[in-house]
Amino acid sequence: MREFGYRRAVDVPGAVALLGADPEARFLGGGTNLVDLMKSGVERPALLVDVRELPLDRIEATEDGGLRIGATVTNSDLAAHPEVRRRYPALAQAVLAGASGQLRNMATVGGNLLQRTRCGYFTDLAAPCNKRVPGSGCPAVEGEHHNHAILGASAHCVAVHPSDMGVALAAFDAVVSYETADGPGESPLDAFYLPVGDTPHRETALPPGALITSVTLPPAQVAALSRYRKVRERASYAFAIGSIAAALDVRGGVVHDVRLALGAVASRPWRARTAERALTGGPVSADAFAAAADAELAAAEALPHNGYKVTLTRNLVVAVLTELAEEAAR
Repeated sequence: MREFGYRRAVDVPGAVALLGADPEARFLGGGTNLVDLMKSGVERPALLVDVRELPLDRIEATEDGGLRIGATVTNSDLAAHPEVRRRYPALAQAVLAGASGQLRNMATVGGNLLQRTRCGYFTDLAAPCNKRVPGSGCPAVEGEHHNHAILGASAHCVAVHPSDMGVALAAFDAVVSYETADGPGESPLDAFYLPVGDTPHRETALPPGALITSVTLPPAQVAALSRYRKVRERASYAFAIGSIAAALDVRGGVVHDVRLALGAVASRPWRARTAERALTGGPVSADAFAAAADAELAAAEALPHNGYKVTLTRNLVVAVLTELAEEAAR
């Protein structure tokens, strides 16, 4: 591991200033992803700016009835918070589906959103990777790609985003707030992650040197009846091969409101807006759910060894929406 400096930030402006003074510096929260990448040589920061003790560890109600989640709130605290469990249960379930208890005790909300892909070529310094070394190529396209993207990918990168939390946040229209040397800013999660295109190394719209300070969930009545379902290759700690965050509001047998976001299918949490439009105002039935899933997945472009994800994702949409509809009818 390369030698690096360490500074502990005492306030948000100071943290931003420390990072701005050194282009090779990185913010350190829980370190559950960054430190691993430092060990493998993928990340080689000259300075770590520790933000863990900044006053960004609160979860509080907003004036309009939403929730504001501080960037240094741990995954464990987020999943256990009574208002998160009551008002956005799919978010609590998504967090608990990710990693292990020990990692959730360390990992932070801000860091979770910025975690890097687990593609084996990205973490292998002996392999080319456009995300790690722009212009070097994407061997996953013709190589090992069984758990890679079926939506929104390009010839330059087919890796998927690994976050469970991000899928639930995408379903509920989360907004990311951040601080820069020029002042505060914010970005809807939909716009936070950039399309892959021919620049897969540019993953987010976060300005250079910006520090995530919070994530805000707007009020959403539909979120109270929500669920997160994750499929993985083993029952214990593993990244998803498919996941869904879904919420459903049924009135008189008709879909009044629905939220759907998919995980492990794209380079970012995938908001299934085509499926949502197909369902809203329509009947509650397995056939309707399947048709909506098919409409969303019509744009899927599977690789030779990951076509199973299309069927898996379709089945997840139908199964979880059916379960929510049955719960709504009780």
